[in-house]
Amino acid sequence: MEASRERICRQRQVLFFFLILGLSLAGAEPRRYSVVEETEGNAFVTNLSKDLGLGQKELSRRGARVISKGNKLHLQLNQATGDLLLNEKLDREELCGHTEPCVLRFQVLLANPLEFFQAELQVIDINDHAPVFVESDMVLKISESSPPGSAFPLKNAQDLDVGQNNIKNYTLSPNSYFRVLTLERSDGRKYPQLVLDKALDREEEPEFKLTLTALDGGSPPRSGTAQVYIEVLDINDNAPEFEQPFYRVQIPEDSPIGFLIVKVSATDVDIGVNGEISYSLFQASEEIRKTFELNPVTGDIRLKKQLDFEAIQSYEVNIEAKDAGTLTGKCTVLIQIMDVNDNAPELTMSALTRQIPENSPETVVAVFSVSDLDSEENGKISCSIQGDLPFFLKSSLENFYTLVTETPLDREATAEYNITITVTDMGTPRLKTQHNITVLVSDVNDNAPAFTQTSYTLFIPENNSPALHMGSVSATDRDAGANAQVTYSLLQPQDPSLPLDSLVSINADNGHLFALRALDFEALQAFEFLVGATDRGSPALSSQALVRVQVLDANDNAPFVLYPLQNGSAPCTELVPRAAEPGYLVSKVVAVDSDSGQNAWLSYQLLKATEPGLFSVWAHNGEVRTARLLSERDAAKHRLLLLVKDNGEPPLSASVTLHVLLVDGFSQPYLPLPEAAAAGAQTDALTVYLVIALASVSSLFLFSVLAFIAVRLCRRSRSGLVGGCSVPEAHFPGHLVDITGTGTLSQSYQYEVCLMGGSGTNEFKFLKPMLPNSQGHYPGPEIEENPSFKNEFNFNIQ
Repeated sequence: MEASRERICRQRQVLFFFLILGLSLAGAEPRRYSVVEETEGNAFVTNLSKDLGLGQKELSRRGARVISKGNKLHLQLNQATGDLLLNEKLDREELCGHTEPCVLRFQVLLANPLEFFQAELQVIDINDHAPVFVESDMVLKISESSPPGSAFPLKNAQDLDVGQNNIKNYTLSPNSYFRVLTLERSDGRKYPQLVLDKALDREEEPEFKLTLTALDGGSPPRSGTAQVYIEVLDINDNAPEFEQPFYRVQIPEDSPIGFLIVKVSATDVDIGVNGEISYSLFQASEEIRKTFELNPVTGDIRLKKQLDFEAIQSYEVNIEAKDAGTLTGKCTVLIQIMDVNDNAPELTMSALTRQIPENSPETVVAVFSVSDLDSEENGKISCSIQGDLPFFLKSSLENFYTLVTETPLDREATAEYNITITVTDMGTPRLKTQHNITVLVSDVNDNAPAFTQTSYTLFIPENNSPALHMGSVSATDRDAGANAQVTYSLLQPQDPSLPLDSLVSINADNGHLFALRALDFEALQAFEFLVGATDRGSPALSSQALVRVQVLDANDNAPFVLYPLQNGSAPCTELVPRAAEPGYLVSKVVAVDSDSGQNAWLSYQLLKATEPGLFSVWAHNGEVRTARLLSERDAAKHRLLLLVKDNGEPPLSASVTLHVLLVDGFSQPYLPLPEAAAAGAQTDALTVYLVIALASVSSLFLFSVLAFIAVRLCRRSRSGLVGGCSVPEAHFPGHLVDITGTGTLSQSYQYEVCLMGGSGTNEFKFLKPMLPNSQGHYPGPEIEENPSFKNEFNFNIQ
């Protein structure tokens, strides 16, 4: 409560103070002082002691002080000296703005006794500000039709200074068209005005750039500038003009739709709407309007449809340019079409022969002409065919060609020709047209049938069934149609005595060969004949091939025993001394087989003996030897039953009985095996001599017996056979049986034996021996062919 009362009491004192101050000021004249703006602080203004007529110390005693409105203390009082000083640097423009004069009012208060003095401080302006244009750039648009003397106000500049330091006048940069006037408003401010001195021509001077300067009246004067941009407004006083009155352009005829042909350009020195130009076709034909398109704004002429040099070679197009008014300009565009190679050559066939006989002389196949719609090089034409054909082109009349055979044709080499005629122009790029012709070569019978083989060898087993398919021959004919149809036939055999018609037949259509009857290998081992192949051409052509038929042996003959003889006469008895050593050669079974190959491979075995284990037989050569030493207890007579078997399938065999007589005092020496003989020869020379002597005697004896038997056989056969040993229907080489020189024979001999067919006996005869030559080979037997001969055999007897 006490603090509130104290605050109310102070407020009442302040109000009372200002009331008294107002009453005292109302009747007193203020004292006036002055100071120049921008004077530094603490600068001396006046001495209040002197001005108020007070002593120096009285101001201090009376509590003097300086007060101002709003308590803005621009001044300070030195109570000791009474000097009134500036408190801070003063800026007139900040304190008063454009108010003139700039007066700051303040009061001097003497508190004891209370007394007031009113005073004024005038701040004197200095030229510390230059004129400034609010807009540094000013733009004016003046029509070129404005008459001289026309005035255009400009924006004025501002200067914070006042009085003489404010703006005094305006100036303009030198030019031939404009000047500036300095005018004053009612408030005293000066502003510039632009005056036109000379008629404008926008086409000559479309714009101006001037400098406006504002000067104040200070000393020295200050200035400010602004840029004045003057744009001369256009009027439509000029017609459009093309850059060139005549345009000449060339474009290829294959230019695409929308292709920019040329851009025409017209200019109008006017601007704005007056300078806007539109383009249009002027007096254009319907063909031009369909072919070309003109952009009214840009002046682009573009292709509207495809060009064709062959139809129209050039176009003359008139173009009109018009501005916004009625003024126009004109030009002519000559569009020349350049030919491009866009037309391929054309071929027109006048005559054509599609079939030519082979071996014909030069023949005209086709007659045709060529053409090209293009011009110059694009229209020049060359014509060709493939280089690997037997045809060539001949040029006749202008652009006419004939296709001719170069050599006689051979259908068998090539029956059909596909000829491609290529027609090419000389343009860039080159275009070509191809025409395909198929020429057929008709057949002429100029090729004989040809067998697939020059000779055929057929194999047929003996004892075949009649009508057996033996094999086939095949011939082909390179001709065609009837000229290639082949028929087969049997030709006369090389051997006239061969009854071919009863042996073989042939299918005339397919060349299959058939055996007409069963064949016997032992009677006919092989035969040859010719087969013919004939075509059906006119005249017919033929060829022949050799066919050799080989009869394959079958195991149809059992072995035949030559020795010992089994003819029912007195049996042959072999004498064996009881003193014989084991391995003693008792006898040798000689057998033959009229078959061949493995069917004639013979093996021997002992089937039955009077005393088993006493004798043995060698399986491969038929030698019968003692198996052990003989004793007095052994029987004197022995009967051996031997089996001779061939190697056929199934095997065939024959049996032979051998009689052996054991004797005492027989002087025949012991004949050991070849190995034992060799060993004995080394130990006892006398034994060797004895063996040689015995072998010689035995050989002579056996040879005499065989020669006697052979003579008898030949004499008996003379009544039914002519020529001694011969074969019905054909001659067959004899079978050779080699009897190695082991046992009692000193060397190996080879004999050819002729057996008598149909005699019912087992008689045989020997021919002359065949001795080996210097090379170790045996010559063939000398035998006379005779139809009555049955079989021939060769064998060696040791």
